[in-house]
Formats: sequence, C-alpha cells, structure tokens
Amino acid sequence: MAALTNAMENRLLDWLLRGQALGLAGASAAAGSGPANTYVALFTGEPTDSGDAVEVVGGGYARVAVASSLASWAGTQGATTTAVSNGASGTTSNNVVITFPVPTAYWGPVVAVGLFDTAIGGTLLIYGRLIVLRVVSTGDAAPAFTSGSIQFQIDS
Repeated sequence: MAALTNAMENRLLDWLLRGQALGLAGASAAAGSGPANTYVALFTGEPTDSGDAVEVVGGGYARVAVASSLASWAGTQGATTTAVSNGASGTTSNNVVITFPVPTAYWGPVVAVGLFDTAIGGTLLIYGRLIVLRVVSTGDAAPAFTSGSIQFQIDS
C-alpha cells in the first residue's frame, strides 16, 4: 500500500482549503486555482469514501461557505496557524467560526460533517464523524462550530 508523504499532505490541504499553489515541479495548480470556497455540510448518516451520505435536508438547513484561505483553515503545524503548512500531522481545522442557519424544523441527530465543492449537489471532498452526536431540533439556536472544533486529516 502506498502512502502520501507529509510534504504532499501539506500541499494538498494548502491547495484545496487554503488557496495556496500546489507547489509541485511541472504542475500547473497555481495559488488560487483550487476552489474559492468549500461548503461545510452536516450529515445524519455517516458518509463513505464513495461519497454516499445522508445530508440534513429541509427545515432551513443550508451548507455554509468557507473561503479557501490561510485565515479560514489552520496549517498542519497546529490549530489557528495561518502560515503555509509545514507540520507532519496531515491535519487541518477551522480557524473561523462556522455557523449554520437557525433550524425551522427537526434536523435529527447530526453524526458527521463534510466539505463539498458546491453549495448544492457537487462532490463530497472530505468528511469526518463528530466526536459528540448532536440532535438539532426546531427552535434550537443556530448550530455553530467554534474555531478548531472541525478537524480533517489526510490519512497516510
């Protein structure tokens, strides 16, 4: 089985989520050539690598856009960092608070979070199970994730 090096993990995360150049010889993936935003989604069923997922629907739910920038997502060297990644963790986390709309109906038990390339439809890029399941009901406050509370790691 092959594995990504720390350098490749850093470059992929920085290109996809942080607006940086891919930085590979012969590659044409320049800074800003990745998505301008990724869209955070909530799931009531855990996604799979094939992209199958049971996303929250209705009740005022909508994915939340997060700009692909050094300010929005932490470098692999640690939470809240805004420099180009140089760590060995393969892990990034949100630097910004991510707030969903106020639920106008029952959303159910939210078990996972993921990133899409579009606000509606699109391709599921990254996903992860929540450490603590959260039941979202009508009239609850807008579900929010504080800085550093959403973490994604590239497995190597």
